[in-house]
Amino acid sequence: PLHQGVKYLEKRREEWRPLIYRKCTDVLWLILFFLFWAGLMFITGYAVTAGAAERLVFGYDSYGNICGRKNTYIQGAPLSGQDMTNKKHVFFLNSCSLEIKNLKINSIALCVSSCPQEQLNSLEDIQHFAKNNGSCLCIYNLNISSYTLNPKAAELCPTLPVPPSKSFPLFNRCVPQNPECYSQFASILINVVNEVDVFHRILSGIMAGRDTVIGLSVLALAFSLIMVLTFRFITTLLVHIFITLVVFGLLFVSGVLWWLYYDYTNDPSIELETEKENVKFLLGFAIISTMITMVLLSLIFVLRKRIQLTVQLFWVANKIISRVPSLLFQPLWTFLILIFFWVFWVAVLLSLGTAGSAQVISGGQVEYKILSGIRYMWWYHLVGLIWTSEFILACQQMTIAGAVVTSYFNRNKSSSPRHLILSSISVLFCYHQGTVVKGSFLITIARIPRIILMYLYDALKEKESACARCMFKCCFCCFWCLERCLRYFNQHVYTTTAINGTNFCTSAKDALFILAKNSANIAFINCFGNFIIFLGKVFVVCFTVFGGLMAFNYHREFHVWVVPLLLVALFACLVAHSFLSVFEVVMDALFFCFAIDMETNDGSPERPYFMDQELLVNSCGSNVDTLAGR
Repeated sequence: PLHQGVKYLEKRREEWRPLIYRKCTDVLWLILFFLFWAGLMFITGYAVTAGAAERLVFGYDSYGNICGRKNTYIQGAPLSGQDMTNKKHVFFLNSCSLEIKNLKINSIALCVSSCPQEQLNSLEDIQHFAKNNGSCLCIYNLNISSYTLNPKAAELCPTLPVPPSKSFPLFNRCVPQNPECYSQFASILINVVNEVDVFHRILSGIMAGRDTVIGLSVLALAFSLIMVLTFRFITTLLVHIFITLVVFGLLFVSGVLWWLYYDYTNDPSIELETEKENVKFLLGFAIISTMITMVLLSLIFVLRKRIQLTVQLFWVANKIISRVPSLLFQPLWTFLILIFFWVFWVAVLLSLGTAGSAQVISGGQVEYKILSGIRYMWWYHLVGLIWTSEFILACQQMTIAGAVVTSYFNRNKSSSPRHLILSSISVLFCYHQGTVVKGSFLITIARIPRIILMYLYDALKEKESACARCMFKCCFCCFWCLERCLRYFNQHVYTTTAINGTNFCTSAKDALFILAKNSANIAFINCFGNFIIFLGKVFVVCFTVFGGLMAFNYHREFHVWVVPLLLVALFACLVAHSFLSVFEVVMDALFFCFAIDMETNDGSPERPYFMDQELLVNSCGSNVDTLAGR
């Protein structure tokens, strides 16, 4: 096969040049992507019309009114559609004798402006509280002056005596402080929260800590920008300082995770399923962090003597970036597009998670029934998140690769073509969007089975044997390795498409033959630079997670704070990847072009190398022949 590959390359020797005249590639895949997004738009429209994310966070009364918001009228519910802007707390009329049936609390709930701070022993006390505090604790259509006059006031007002209560931080419920009532109330609320779908608990946690999540996301962005500047002006001293900070951060975060796990396991007040999930996630975080720390410390020790080579490799990448300085701004646009898409995706997810139809029951009360088919929409929406995110990142890879290719295959190194980034973007969107769609779809296909296996593993964790758990974990590892290999291979496919203007399959065939002849040499060159870039991503994630641990540890009440922390860690990883991948893509594309240059040219006057001699000497030194596979 290698001999056939050499013959194939001989035939294509003259074709390895950036094409001026191109044609559209993989058009059918682009059409498929548009059809898929048409489905996402349908789900978005459905979620907007049928969902109400505010119900999930702020709570609502028994008549369909969301507390703290102005509401619309529901046909058949005379007490719906009220302005609850100043009534932000949910109050139960019989908070001391709650019962639960089908995940519903059989007590009338009202939106009130404040919870009673003292015990109210009579209707006169309730009336006095309403007049002084402006918080009506009886049914909305009962006038305050009628609290002591209406013969049905005992049924329309709270059960006496009304215990003192305080508003709960997350769900905005008035929680009774009387020991007997609190015990009953907490027991019922714990059962409700534990029985609620994990999906809804996670959404509640995200929304409750949204300010912290946004702040940590900005922190991740700041760390990523610091890493970009560090790699742009990298020196041997900076590498040593950077590695020291990474080692310190890994050890510190691992220690903090184990300390928090110990603190939680010795907390006797943990009763909620959400708090137990916090402990499980903390244990998982601590184990994974410790393993990553041990592996990275070992690799740092082994590769410590290659620092000078790493600096030289970054010098090569920075030489290309100095010719095309707008490359450094490309991740910013990618980041902004990703942020816009993720905000849109989360907004649709929150609306989809609360999609339901209002049904009026006895007494004019309102219940929300979850509509069928919602779970299938969740999965479709998840696939949309993965595929679209990968498509956006792949567009960045293709754009950078196109700029590097055009700069590399330019004979006049002192005068590079102008507006390389804009030219590369125009080529991408006019001709090669289908190729990028196909490449990102392959990554999605490799990731979805891993997500399904994780879902099954979580659903069957109490029934499966140790052998099954081991098989699940092996499958996780295999699919993760497959995804990494595809991601690395796709980068070279995009570079080949940028050079030859061919479709995904043809480019994959061309790239495969080049990699087959030069895989060891290209891997030797790239592994050290990619390892430092990976440490940069670890630095961003590590210190962002540390900030999240400090922030989220103060909010343990009734919500899964570890899950938002995991999402923040994933977000930090994606942001770091988006920014630092400039250097990774530049180096991969540069040395792939270098391998093509060595394969199709021999340095003679008839076929000279495209790489300038200064760059050739500084990047490879005395190992040019070795790197060329000769």
